[in-house]
Amino acid sequence: MPIPGCYNRRLDRGGTLHTAHRIVAGPIALIASAPAYAAADGPAVLGVPVDFILFGITLFGVALFHRHTLRVALAGLAVITLYKLGFTGFKAGAGISGLIAHLHSEWVILSNLLCLLLGFALLSRHFEKTRVPAVLPRFLPHDWKGAFIMLVMVFVLSSFLDNIAAALIGGAMAHTLFRAKVHIGYLAAIVAASNAGGSGSVVGDTTTTMMWIDGVDPLDVFEAYVAASVALVICGIPAAMQQQRHSPILRHEHEHIQVDWTRLGIVFFILITAIVTNVTLNVKFPEISDRFPFIGASVVIALVLTVPLRRPDWEVLPESFKGSIFLLSLVLSATLMPVEKLPAASWHTAMGLGFVSAVFDNIPLTALALKQGGYDWGYLAYAVGFGGSMIWFGSSAGVALSNMFPESKSVGRWLYHGWHVSLAYVLGFFTLLIVMGWHPNPPHKAGVVPNSPPAAIAPGHA
Repeated sequence: MPIPGCYNRRLDRGGTLHTAHRIVAGPIALIASAPAYAAADGPAVLGVPVDFILFGITLFGVALFHRHTLRVALAGLAVITLYKLGFTGFKAGAGISGLIAHLHSEWVILSNLLCLLLGFALLSRHFEKTRVPAVLPRFLPHDWKGAFIMLVMVFVLSSFLDNIAAALIGGAMAHTLFRAKVHIGYLAAIVAASNAGGSGSVVGDTTTTMMWIDGVDPLDVFEAYVAASVALVICGIPAAMQQQRHSPILRHEHEHIQVDWTRLGIVFFILITAIVTNVTLNVKFPEISDRFPFIGASVVIALVLTVPLRRPDWEVLPESFKGSIFLLSLVLSATLMPVEKLPAASWHTAMGLGFVSAVFDNIPLTALALKQGGYDWGYLAYAVGFGGSMIWFGSSAGVALSNMFPESKSVGRWLYHGWHVSLAYVLGFFTLLIVMGWHPNPPHKAGVVPNSPPAAIAPGHA
């Protein structure tokens, strides 16, 4: 699966091993800390469960062999599955029956994710063909501030849209505004903006929606915007400057631009359908939301209904499907890990989960935290939401955008050019801690006892 433009070094060149070490140092360090999160039973090497070692090797392979990420992810999933079949079994049982039960418990999340990734890939092409991005130069500054304002637009869109849709719409705008020459650092910032925008809204991200369904007050999540806003500025300004140096924003829109209002109507129809389905399920029928992939199905149905008006670009589906299968392979591998206990709820744990979410699926991590209780939910929402932006495959928005810009499918280039995302995560988190303080919420479900959370920290006493 050749990917043009990807970062590449021959194995016989000096310094390659050092580069590879830097690329995977973060993920491997997280995997090495797995015993704090893992169950006590099962084979282990030096205290690290074999499951985590296999997953760590898979992540290493993804980082090192970025031209073959899909094959590496599928091979890793196959090896982990065979290991679970032969040695430890699954959470739902042993053998084939345990595997089937596990897949049954995860199929809704996986199906929703697949439908959304493919559906929003088609939606982003619809949006690009509306010619709205080509009109934006009329309203945006013609320097780095224009690129930064576009990131703010992605941030705002993600507060009420799915972050995948917001990232892809941002990618479509960038493709036009920068003549298809989009810097990888700016792509990382688009993903970060989409994840940051959804972190404080219970309809902006899957993890915050999970919190809402589980009984967390939406106002407890809203404080995540303190950190997210700071993070947007810290990563957005350097990224906008990178982009301006790489390929300046269009100074003038093309003459005689005619907006395709029918396509724009299709875009709004699909987005409104997804939002209404999401809100309706959460408010009126939360008990059935995990029984069928309603949100993903609603996007697919909306796309099919609008085919007579405008033909979607079906040609984008094969490449988008490959990227989607890659992400689903990693997500499914992560659900097979024995992550059955988190450390005591504290701001240290919440911050650590942000780094973990860059390599683990943030959905099971959020589910574990909700079961444990005792978190300040705004911190957790920001951590698991924004944290995945630090690596290109750390969030579904990153994978979706990388399908549009394949040159970004390199962990090394993402970390090197998108250095400001990791910095923004840390500084945003500590800003939230200083301004708001750590105030763990009492368990919101009867019978849940928090795992000895520390006392609240007042603002300014982090």
